[in-house]
Amino acid sequence: MLLILIRHAKSSWKHDLIDHERPLSLRGLNDSQLVFNEIRKFLPSSYKVYSSSSKRTTQTVKIFSILNNLQFDNIVFKKELYTFNSLELEKCIKKYKEENLIIFGHNNAITDFVNKFGNYYIENVPTCGVVIIKFEDLNTISSQKGVIIKTIFPRDLK
Repeated sequence: MLLILIRHAKSSWKHDLIDHERPLSLRGLNDSQLVFNEIRKFLPSSYKVYSSSSKRTTQTVKIFSILNNLQFDNIVFKKELYTFNSLELEKCIKKYKEENLIIFGHNNAITDFVNKFGNYYIENVPTCGVVIIKFEDLNTISSQKGVIIKTIFPRDLK
């Protein structure tokens, strides 16, 4: 089973909005296109997408869906994924029983999760960063580490 964790793209601080409502910045829009054109090579043939309900994450996943011909209606938005805590992220992932799973979320939850369950340390998953981890199945997440098979970070594509 593949678990693909994607941190939302760079958000804008231009407007005085609550955190949940911050949109993407121009850099975020550009980075999304770079990363999601690259990710195509590594997507499994079938997968389920879950996303945080925040505006910046919703905008990021919409770009992903357009560039990868995925119906936006097939994405499940969950308020519970609007978390910065890796334990909360872990609980969510264990509930979603799909074979291959893509999660769009936030830091520090993503970086901390990757470092707890991946086979090597990543100092920080940047905005619009992707980490693909292979697990035997979802039930093994607590008992053994997965293998990080690919990282895609915007800085590596520029």
